[in-house]
Parts: sequence; structure tokens; C-alpha cells
Amino acid sequence: MGAVAVHEDSFGELLRSWRQRRRVSQLDLAIEADVSARHVSFLETGRARPSREMVMRLAEELEVPLRHRNRLLVAAGFAPVYPEREVRAPRWG
Repeated sequence: MGAVAVHEDSFGELLRSWRQRRRVSQLDLAIEADVSARHVSFLETGRARPSREMVMRLAEELEVPLRHRNRLLVAAGFAPVYPEREVRAPRWG
């Protein structure tokens, strides 16, 4: 029995996916996030690595839901920052 490889999307693939889902061009995202379009392109192709702050800024501009922001952070090599709980987990307090 061989191990099954699980494909996890790279940060660049996730960023591109969200950008396309929101129908935002690289240039428009770059302008809103106050970076160059070239930098956005390099992030999407993996030629550049984002800082934690850049991941958060781009996610904010693209209005990425919090649980998906965690996925972007993890894909970029950072720890998730938003708590996640099971759908059926009880709410205390």
C-alpha cells in the first residue's frame, strides 16, 4: 500500500483563484493593496514569497472569508490566526 499524495494549493494558486473569483485584475489588486502589479504576478507564480502582512492585506482587499485566510497563511508558510471550530461545536458564553 502506497501513500496517497495530497495536493495542497500553493499560495500563488490560491491567490490567483481568489482574484479571479472576485473578477479583479492583477493591476487592480496591486493598486488597492499598494504594491506593484509585477509583485502580484510574482506572488502568483511563486517567484516571490509574501510576508504575513502582505497575505493579510491581499486577503482583505479580496474580501476572502476568515477560514480561507487561514489557508492562504498556511500556504505561504505562516501559522493560521483565525480560530476555527467544528460546525456542530457548542457555543459557550
